[in-house]
Amino acid sequence: MLVVLAFIIIFHITSIALLFIATIDNAWWVGTDFYTDIWKTCTNTTAIVACKEIASDTESFQALQAVQATMILSTILCCIGLLSFVLQLFRLKQGDRFVLTAIIQFLSCLCVMIAAAIYSSMYDQFHLKMGLRSSGTFGYSFILAWIAFAFTLINSIMYLILRKRK
Repeated sequence: MLVVLAFIIIFHITSIALLFIATIDNAWWVGTDFYTDIWKTCTNTTAIVACKEIASDTESFQALQAVQATMILSTILCCIGLLSFVLQLFRLKQGDRFVLTAIIQFLSCLCVMIAAAIYSSMYDQFHLKMGLRSSGTFGYSFILAWIAFAFTLINSIMYLILRKRK
């Protein structure tokens, strides 16, 4: 049973790390001479990297703020889920399930799914309005967000199934 608990904790910490990287790193949309994320846009011109924050006067800024908020919320919920798991591990009587932790993880999963779905449905508006060429592709932070979605979903299912045994 200790091996299962250790695996679940490592899996949960991996989910948290993926969410932190996807939220912070600047690689949601990348091209040959630019890269952008949900916070700022950077351009590479002759060995000079110029970064600027995304202007609030763009039409799609509110949708981008929704992506920012849901990614931050998913990261916070995932951290709270780990804390609640550790607390429930010592507080629950044997045979009980980790329902509260599963619900928190599922909410984290839902938040990261909403953020990635909004970004993928509005990416042309985000980038064309900012003057970026449409020749870019989704970067690894965007892909990590979808992987974090899968990890948090699997983690919430594992918590729901997991029973505390001897």
